[in-house]
Amino acid sequence: MARSRFPHPLVLLVACVLLASVATYLVPAGQYDRQHDPATGRDVVVAGTFQETEPSPVNFFEAIAAITAGVINAADVIVLVFLIGGAFAVVDRAGTLKRLVEWLLHRLRKRDVLIIPVVGILFASAGALENMQEEIVPMLPVLLLLTRRLGFTRVTAVAMSGGAALVASSFSPINPFQVGIAQGMAELPLLSGWAFRLVFLIIAVAFWLWMTTRHAMRTRSAPEAAAALDGDDDSGPGEEPTSGVALGPRHGTILSMVLVTFAILAYGLLGLGWGFPQMGALFFIMGVAAGLVGGLGWQGTAEGYVEGFRSMALPALLIGIARTIFVVLEQGRVVDTLVHALFTPLEGLPTTLSALGMLVAHVGIHVPVSSVSGQAVLTMPVLVPLSDLLGLSRQVAVLAYQYGAGLCDAITPTNGSIMAILVAAGVGYDEWFKVTARWLLALLGLGAFAIVIAVAIGLQ
Repeated sequence: MARSRFPHPLVLLVACVLLASVATYLVPAGQYDRQHDPATGRDVVVAGTFQETEPSPVNFFEAIAAITAGVINAADVIVLVFLIGGAFAVVDRAGTLKRLVEWLLHRLRKRDVLIIPVVGILFASAGALENMQEEIVPMLPVLLLLTRRLGFTRVTAVAMSGGAALVASSFSPINPFQVGIAQGMAELPLLSGWAFRLVFLIIAVAFWLWMTTRHAMRTRSAPEAAAALDGDDDSGPGEEPTSGVALGPRHGTILSMVLVTFAILAYGLLGLGWGFPQMGALFFIMGVAAGLVGGLGWQGTAEGYVEGFRSMALPALLIGIARTIFVVLEQGRVVDTLVHALFTPLEGLPTTLSALGMLVAHVGIHVPVSSVSGQAVLTMPVLVPLSDLLGLSRQVAVLAYQYGAGLCDAITPTNGSIMAILVAAGVGYDEWFKVTARWLLALLGLGAFAIVIAVAIGLQ
């Protein structure tokens, strides 16, 4: 792979932290009042209370020192990344992931291009259900092995996993971390408008996977040459080497455990209100069980976790540094100023243009506020009374947030999750941007069309 001339993600994110420091000197300080919201358990802004405050600039040294605060702020996500990374490293050490690749290649021989929509639909489903992002990082080794065997590029591996999950998250009718929080803030019934969202979810995912498949076929190298890049045997501990066309009872059991884990995860998130600690515990248990079933023993399982922790160190650090950008802007008291400046001008626009303006404003605000759930808490209390004032459905305001913030998540360099995915896959940010920017722009157009339709039919 040719070396990218674009800065390393670590350099890029640290530069963004320093730019945030500069912004605290240039952007006027201001704040909304906040109150605790029992429904979400978060402190939310109070609409109509914005006022300028004393400047609180953050110098360069203080900005670098804030990395510690950023890592602490993202600690729940970082720990989850380590635990999932360790669990999948154990599954890989048992040989199950390589055996799964061989099995898929055998089952879909002569129709191997179908692997892209099959895998893409699986990741899109996870994105729609639980906003899957960081959890993808530990799965990339097996995806890269699969795409390499087929002659597809690393970008294809990211697009059919992280890209598909992020697109589905943006259009999802049930994602608890996006539409769930936003509808709660807008005092809308959960799952309201699900049929409307489902239609555009299907269109968006179909478009993304079509473009991914098209790119994969255009950039494909000879599969035979790609297969020669990996000559490792895929047998687990204590097993005889096989042709790799059958999973076998041991690998089948481990794979079943992984699938059951994701089923429990979906139920825990949607039915029990689980958070990151419960998710981490679930994957930790899965990893230990997979190691024991896979014949690794306690020692081998522990070593697998250590390998996984080591491989997740840089992606986890990137997530923490990305969170630092928001921390610096918050310390400088300029985040609320940016929100106020972006949304206040919408008051004077016609209804449909105001709705589309919300979409554009959400794209802009997501660069400094890279957490989709944090953006909902910050912006929805401002947008709900604005929507009421304009005679605009609150459901439309939620759609504008979903499509604007969610799709921006897949390409903004301040999103630590996508940067971690790219680093783990060995894909340069410039390469990812070059391939997917037009796809995402088209999906933003689809989101804008959906908003226009929602305004026209009075979606509630």
